[in-house]
Amino acid sequence: MSPRSALVNEELRRRSKERLLHAAVELVGEHGYEATTLGDIADRAGSARGLVSYYFPGKRQLLQSAVHRLMHRTLEEALEREPHTEDGRERMARAIDAILGLARDRPVLMRQHMAGLLQAEGFLPCPEQRRLAELLRDTVARHGSDDVDADYPMLRALLMGAVYAALMPGAPMPVPVLRAELFKRYRLDWEAGVPPDTEVPGGTCGADLARFFSTGPQPDAQSK
Repeated sequence: MSPRSALVNEELRRRSKERLLHAAVELVGEHGYEATTLGDIADRAGSARGLVSYYFPGKRQLLQSAVHRLMHRTLEEALEREPHTEDGRERMARAIDAILGLARDRPVLMRQHMAGLLQAEGFLPCPEQRRLAELLRDTVARHGSDDVDADYPMLRALLMGAVYAALMPGAPMPVPVLRAELFKRYRLDWEAGVPPDTEVPGGTCGADLARFFSTGPQPDAQSK
């Protein structure tokens, strides 16, 4: 039996990590952060418990990476869906609706994510977050910003604030109200993006998250 090549081993590791991210999003969304253990995540992913620690220092880091993956893939899908557009105002509207849509459709998951950002370890940069930042920076640039370095952090802060306001226990603000304020700030038409109660073919925050954590067919273990 020929040993697996480094390339095949790397692909297997990538797919294992994808399954862990997917499992974390599903389980925390279903049961909450405290009720979900790393063992639960490993079991759902079909991985050994030790493999979780190999990829992530702890549960909080795993959850942040998983949610940032969900956020950047949701945003990416919204920006590139048909009909494709290069119009900066439409892309800004789609970006706002994508992030607010996650607050509306994944409240448990997004509330736990926001809570983690406010804890002692705070914000933990990762490749998934960097991709999210790239997409938001590009959105700001296409919208016509003269100073992306200043306008990107403001957009990020406004979106995080809106998500927090939508999820605040006991006093949540309606997503359409938050949307209206953001659209007013960026001078966007209400009909742009995905207005409330608008159907989007295939959905942008549908129940099936597998497309955001695709692992593809397993490679042949005998491959060189």
